[in-house]
Amino acid sequence: MAILENIRKRTTVLILIIGLALFAFVISGVFSSNELGGGKVGSSVAEINGDEISIDQFRRDVEAYSRMAGPTSSSMQLVNQVWDRQVRNTILAQQFDELGINIEQDQIINYIKTIPSYVQNPEFHNASGVFDENKFREAVADWKANNPGRYALWLQDEQAIIQNAKEQTYFNLIKAGVGSTLKEGELDYKLANDKVDIKYVRVPFSSIPDSSIAVTKKEIEAYINDHKKDYKQDKARDLEFVYFEEKASLEDENAVKEEINKLLEDRVEYNTQKDANDTIKGFKNTTDMIAFLDRNSDIKFDTIFKAKKDLPAKFADTLMSLEKGSMFGPYRDGDYFKVSKMMDRKANGTVKSSHILISYAGAQRANPEVTRTKEEAEKKAKELLVEAKRTGTVFAELARDNSDGPSAPQGGDLGYNQEGVMVAPFNDFTFSNPVGAIGLVETDFGFHIVKIDDKQDIVRIATLAREIEPSEETINTLFTEATKFEMETTSDKDFAVAAKESNFVVRPVNKIKEMDENLPGLSAQRAIVQWAFNEDTKLGEVKRFNINNGYAVVRLTAKYAEGLMSVEDASALVLPKLRKEKKAAQIIEANKGKTMDDFAKDNNVIASTASALTMKSPIIPGAGSEAFVVGTAFAMEQGATSGLIKGDSGVYMLTVTKKEEAAKLDNYSTYANNLQASAAGRVNFAVYNALKESSTIEDKRATFY
Repeated sequence: MAILENIRKRTTVLILIIGLALFAFVISGVFSSNELGGGKVGSSVAEINGDEISIDQFRRDVEAYSRMAGPTSSSMQLVNQVWDRQVRNTILAQQFDELGINIEQDQIINYIKTIPSYVQNPEFHNASGVFDENKFREAVADWKANNPGRYALWLQDEQAIIQNAKEQTYFNLIKAGVGSTLKEGELDYKLANDKVDIKYVRVPFSSIPDSSIAVTKKEIEAYINDHKKDYKQDKARDLEFVYFEEKASLEDENAVKEEINKLLEDRVEYNTQKDANDTIKGFKNTTDMIAFLDRNSDIKFDTIFKAKKDLPAKFADTLMSLEKGSMFGPYRDGDYFKVSKMMDRKANGTVKSSHILISYAGAQRANPEVTRTKEEAEKKAKELLVEAKRTGTVFAELARDNSDGPSAPQGGDLGYNQEGVMVAPFNDFTFSNPVGAIGLVETDFGFHIVKIDDKQDIVRIATLAREIEPSEETINTLFTEATKFEMETTSDKDFAVAAKESNFVVRPVNKIKEMDENLPGLSAQRAIVQWAFNEDTKLGEVKRFNINNGYAVVRLTAKYAEGLMSVEDASALVLPKLRKEKKAAQIIEANKGKTMDDFAKDNNVIASTASALTMKSPIIPGAGSEAFVVGTAFAMEQGATSGLIKGDSGVYMLTVTKKEEAAKLDNYSTYANNLQASAAGRVNFAVYNALKESSTIEDKRATFY
């Protein structure tokens, strides 16, 4: 942090260095000079160290992220992702401005050369197939003139590239000031390699019951005030709710089952146009299965042959055993009732195989490290074939040790594959030979020693399925129950009492934050969170919410203001610490002046030993991490006995039985270099977190989302 502080002070030397090395730029009018974040118009979604973030630009960023993320991300996930990025960019941009960091032309091009999507794009390649910066400039200029959409995407990329390049420059400046001396390397070596053996007696804090330790409210309050940084809290709310889930009743399930049974048999229907009865073939007898399932099933006919592993696990054995034309069901599979009919079967239609790939230089997808010739590869493959066929050889072990293929760690296992999936020579061998056969196959990838492990039939099954859904009557009943419960609890009736009378389950949700979205048991319910944080919502207020598959009747049970935690809120965290302090004082007071033997005897514990303890790993077996206790041991002379020491898990008394200094090294540069590399590796993360922690951030997202 000292280095960060020095940079932030903008010393004259640093300003001169940066001024000479960096300058604002425009590459032939291609790179824009717009500032990150765009114009700030309208209301602000945040204020970061005095800089306002425009809600208009923020919304555009969320929309852009939404297009990239697709339907898998929720709206609040996108908002939070954009927020984190915007906060980071703004805080770092303020540092860049303060230090005068800009990016010159060569840095932009060099950074682009590290991005595979640009470097590997043939559009930017010269005649030699290499990325050409002039080709790239020409392409961007062409987009600007003839392809506005593509140019707009480039402008977005440009801003990200500029930001990343500035960050790289900024963090590299800090890393340049991070170093470790040989003395620091020597200390690190000694912390890891100096050792101490101890004999110790420990009286654990658990030997004193918590119930015997009295802690007052004033003591908790005083502790909180002395450790304010540790007991800050964000604005939060506690809720409790009863969930009324829309799910099918037993009557609904039976009705669906009855419907599916009716569709199995042929039925007679009157045809008004013919003035005669027509026979409508059922699932058993239909000759046009595709059309039948299109009309009558919630799952259409899948004509693809499937292996046993692709069928519902619970019913796979039964379905695979069906004869052609026979049926199984109705059976329940998840939220469906189903009847399945065997339409066709291919014997041995899927093959499980393993292989050992011996590739060569020039073979398709060959690892660049493979230098053997094709002839050498063939010779080795033939030798391995002989070994693979030898009695007692474990093929999987042979594959793990010799295969150049990605399946080597799995013993060459390629799993089950249907005909036509593997390359032709491989496919022909596996489908034309019996299980257990081992042979040599050549493909464009190299030479394969192939073993056929298993063969299974594949089947084509038609399934008539109906989803089990709640009926309109069930939905109406659920609405009535939820509304009745809401009305009862908004009057004088206690929430828990009303729930108990109706056998409803009350579920608590504690400490939700203002920008939370997911509630345990209800998933994404942003509307409930917004209601809970609305200033007009009173403590104890109850409201019914319509959710995706039912209703939730919610009660606000607690409000937490931003700032220092109250005694009540912090007591669960503070009580164990104060009890530990009081137990330590009690044990020490009761055992003052005692020898180690008396300390052990009077507290009904026995002495133990611990060997080869180090400062870097201060773990005492059976007690856990005890840095202060181990540190005390290192500060003592061999043979000396300590007084009573308050540790993390109890009170100790120890004797140092052996001290062993690590052998001196001629040079500690390796340890110093490791320390420097470790510190440099933490710079990006640590510096940004320090900047963020010291920033003043006013978050107004809840006003808009």
